[in-house]
Amino acid sequence: MAGDRLVYVLPQELMAGRREEEIDLLGLAATLWRRKWMISIITGVFVVIAVIYSLLATEWYRAEVVLMPAKDGGAAGIAGRLSGLAALAGIDIGSSSSNDGLAVLKSRAIAESFIEELGLLPILYSEQWDPEAKRWRSNAPDEQPDMRDAVQYFDKTIRTVSEDPAMGTITVAIQWTDPELAASWANAFVSHVNEHMRLRALSEAEANVTYLKTALSETSVLTLQEAISRIMESEMQKLMLARGNDEFAFRVIDRAVVPKQRFKPHRTLIVLLAAVLGGMLASFVVLIRYLAEIQKSSVRPGGY
Repeated sequence: MAGDRLVYVLPQELMAGRREEEIDLLGLAATLWRRKWMISIITGVFVVIAVIYSLLATEWYRAEVVLMPAKDGGAAGIAGRLSGLAALAGIDIGSSSSNDGLAVLKSRAIAESFIEELGLLPILYSEQWDPEAKRWRSNAPDEQPDMRDAVQYFDKTIRTVSEDPAMGTITVAIQWTDPELAASWANAFVSHVNEHMRLRALSEAEANVTYLKTALSETSVLTLQEAISRIMESEMQKLMLARGNDEFAFRVIDRAVVPKQRFKPHRTLIVLLAAVLGGMLASFVVLIRYLAEIQKSSVRPGGY
């Protein structure tokens, strides 16, 4: 009928359950309010510990070098255009790309050669090194760090390489406890990579020229002679570029400068996290005690 209304009647058990839930929530809120001083004290202890830790923790600094892959212009262009002719002659002239350079920047081999060149092993593990005796403090070989340990430490903690595809730039970051050393190492690392790739390209180009000269003297086919001569010309250009270019693989856009602000620890964040964790732990302790009191009251004579 039009005037009829449907009336839903909730079971008494459900209504009672809702009332008990409301009572429990109200009781919990009241307990938290009563125990606010205990919650504040526990939270305060966490905050004090966090402040002490953040003030005593070692400060790290981050120095960055912004790079752009170098364009070796004519030599690379000629090599690319002559790749088909090189294939006809049975010669692989090779290529160098920015991906190769990026892989070198991240490689363990370049980290090892850089650590060895600058003699960084005693600096990275200064606490285990005796500068006066110039030896490790421990005589046990298992307790003395070696190059494998240094490379792993350098790769995971000190060196960071990131790429910005939109801008076409690469950022090399060095993190260390001394800001001046961080900036110095960052610039030196980029120079080391450029020199490494320059010498490698120089060696490859010289080997290619030697091979091409031999191939040119052994063939009498005019087409192959012309192809080999053009390829040899491109390799000679590579030699000239490698011999006279310090920024062979990467062009430095921004050199690293000595950082003024520490990179870590993030003291404000540490204190805030400690306050949140302390408050949560204190509230959890109050909740456990509240549930224990309810359980005790329920088992008493006349309890529910």
